[in-house]
Amino acid sequence: MMIDSYLRSPYQKIIINPILRTPILKKTVPNTLTTLALLTGLLTGYFLFSQRITLSIVFLVLSGFLDTLDGSLARHLHKTSDIGAAFDIFSDRVVETAVIIGLFLYDPTRGLQTLLMLASSYLCVTSFLVVGIFSGKSSEKSFHYSPGIIERAEAFIFFFVMILFPNLFSTLAYLYSFLILLTAVIRMYQFYIKERQSL
Repeated sequence: MMIDSYLRSPYQKIIINPILRTPILKKTVPNTLTTLALLTGLLTGYFLFSQRITLSIVFLVLSGFLDTLDGSLARHLHKTSDIGAAFDIFSDRVVETAVIIGLFLYDPTRGLQTLLMLASSYLCVTSFLVVGIFSGKSSEKSFHYSPGIIERAEAFIFFFVMILFPNLFSTLAYLYSFLILLTAVIRMYQFYIKERQSL
């Protein structure tokens, strides 16, 4: 994790923790926030398709914010669960897919770049699942978490810049795909080394 390693703690203390203490959130089911993050992410893709850039940026930021809030709320209320973790992971992937498809629909000439983004994401998720299956739970996320070069925050920054500066899309798309694929390769290599050492 790159950005999360440096910014997650101050972000949590300055922004998230005060929000968690608001009365309305004490009565909120964490999965409700996950659902809202999912819906706003899907709307990001729709607004890209309909060429409404400002709305797509607003809803992308909102989706990312809600996604950082749901897990924190679950831990704050001591309501973490395997169901919630699974729903959160699935929703994250749906949102990322919707945004990438939206980037394609915004300009269908981007077919190759968006295909590479989806393909690299598919391989990265596969590496994440394979390593997770053969590893024990060892993180606050309720499942084995294998960090990579591109995490949620980095992906959203890429999406934000791609939307805001469409002339940079191709360069950013190729870089995004490379870094995602590199994450998968590094994750599999680290798992291989760990397993070899345990023999």
